[in-house]
Amino acid sequence: MGNSDYVHPSNVECSHRVAIPPPQPFLKTLKYSLKETFFPDDPLRQFKNQPPSRKFKLGLQYFLPFLEWVPRYTLDFLKSDLIAGITIASLAIPQGISYAKLANLPPILGLYSSFVPPLVYSLMGSSRDLAVGTVAVASLLTAAMLGDEVNVKENPKLYLHLAFTAAFFAGVFQACLGVFRLGFIVDFLSHATIVGFMAGAATVVCLQQLKGILGLDHFTHGTDLVSVMRSVFSQTHQWRWESGVLGCCFLFFLISTRYFSKIRPKFFWISAIAPLTSVILGSLLVYLTHAEKHGVQVIGELKKGLNPPSFGDLVFVSPYLTLAVKTGIITGVIAMAEGIAVGRSFAMFKNYNIDGNKELIAFGMMNIVGSCTSCYLTTGPFSRSAVNYNAGCKTAVSNIVMAITVMFTLLFLTPLFHYTPLVVLSAIIISAMLRLIDYEAAIHLWKVDKFDFLVCMSAYIGVVFGSVQMGLVIAIAISLLRVLLFIARPKTLVLGNIPNSKIFRNVEQYPNANNVPGILILKIDAPIYFANSSYLRERIARWIDEEEDRIKSSGENSLQYVILDMSAIGNIDTSGISMLEEVKKIIDRRGFKLVLANPGGEVIKKLNKSKFIAILGQEWIYLTVGEAVGACNYMLQTSKPNPMKGEAETWNAV
Repeated sequence: MGNSDYVHPSNVECSHRVAIPPPQPFLKTLKYSLKETFFPDDPLRQFKNQPPSRKFKLGLQYFLPFLEWVPRYTLDFLKSDLIAGITIASLAIPQGISYAKLANLPPILGLYSSFVPPLVYSLMGSSRDLAVGTVAVASLLTAAMLGDEVNVKENPKLYLHLAFTAAFFAGVFQACLGVFRLGFIVDFLSHATIVGFMAGAATVVCLQQLKGILGLDHFTHGTDLVSVMRSVFSQTHQWRWESGVLGCCFLFFLISTRYFSKIRPKFFWISAIAPLTSVILGSLLVYLTHAEKHGVQVIGELKKGLNPPSFGDLVFVSPYLTLAVKTGIITGVIAMAEGIAVGRSFAMFKNYNIDGNKELIAFGMMNIVGSCTSCYLTTGPFSRSAVNYNAGCKTAVSNIVMAITVMFTLLFLTPLFHYTPLVVLSAIIISAMLRLIDYEAAIHLWKVDKFDFLVCMSAYIGVVFGSVQMGLVIAIAISLLRVLLFIARPKTLVLGNIPNSKIFRNVEQYPNANNVPGILILKIDAPIYFANSSYLRERIARWIDEEEDRIKSSGENSLQYVILDMSAIGNIDTSGISMLEEVKKIIDRRGFKLVLANPGGEVIKKLNKSKFIAILGQEWIYLTVGEAVGACNYMLQTSKPNPMKGEAETWNAV
């Protein structure tokens, strides 16, 4: 069926009308909007039609999820969680010590942070697979931000107290986001942004480990590539070959075990215990050969005993309060983004859901409690959670088992880490960081979306050649810029008729789609707001100019009608309505007619209230593009000035 076959219905009654929704009270509309913004998952649904006692129980289970699964806990679950907990403890102990060193904190804090926070999370967290502990990126950020203001060597006590305070404010920030249902803020960090930032941070962390691998005593405080390379190659005379050989051997061992476990998933435990095995072997080697006397640096004495209280050490006075708040918020954002992403990933594998806002409350409380018990920032690291998942964990009891194992280590085994070489810790960190450099994801971004690849590389370059803070700012800024571009520069499309059908599609996507003589069909592919209204007015005018130029060059019939397909316009504000009024005036001055097709409920309601429908004419609004084209073709063929006599009365009755 060609375009000439479109005829106007013989009877007006045969056409469907665009309905105007009945008016809704403002408070009801506001309530609906707030619910969709802050409660999209409708967490209060389970409380409906429940007796008060049941509501109280459900409320407790909401804030303390362990009350939900404890009654169903079985002996088989305990066996699985015991194995998983001991397995992740073997990874948590060396990683905790390593990441504490990365944050320029006493190594014992890594063990403290693997004891108390997991206990808190096991009570309040909703993920069955998340294994709680310190992470490299947050540790590096802590060192970078606090180190800019406080010299850890000159004032180690103040630096330590600020680390506790930063963890406290990170916890407060996370808990507030969870309580006020603002977890969606994390979604502004796009996948491309996170890939680039994490890869850049991992690269920086690996570069920082050259100090330990080469056995250097002095190293730059900068984290950028140029500063690190200058520091490394300006001290070639101080490189210690013993440390370098030892580090490369253990790094090769760790990478090999991880590769073996990857190709043989049943042997996941080999890569899980490899870091602890490296610590044990390295400590034995140093002890037996007295390598500490030949340039191999060791941890030294670790304090025995459980976490001492640190609430009195929190710094709430200037001039350092601002630094602690800033560090806490920035590291808290990175930590919660990683923790929620990891938790959701493993929840998807096991077909259950986690509430991001509940997770934020759990993260916040474990960091608040942790900051008062000599812990620094913790979250759910991917490497530890992956081991927990592969080990067959069933519930958060695996975190409790891990914490008990760490407690046993703190009470009885810390003297055994005296001879642990720092180069082994550097090798453990590098091995863990290499998996964060996801080059396959970057290649995928390049193939699918070049702009996403640009976002990814901008974040990566910002971190590697600037600083971690700069990279984070660049990553967030580019992500927000892209959101603004989507809003401020929406897609506008020219539609054509698919041959032998009444279907209208984008002429660029469907080259065989035909232009309808005398009619320009445009589709706006986004809501119309103040941010894009000026652009859309100019773009529509340009589309009209281009269509007139095309018609002149091809010798077709002159343009008579401009149809706006509004099916993708979910909402419109007053600026958007003013834009439509201006577009109508522009089209009227050129002797054309504006026609609207398929406006949504919210849009048609606002157009009616603003009197735009009366200005346009109720007879110029159609339910579908096909009906609009049919009516316009009918008028072109019959030269009728009005497509539907008597429709004004019909619309007045709506």
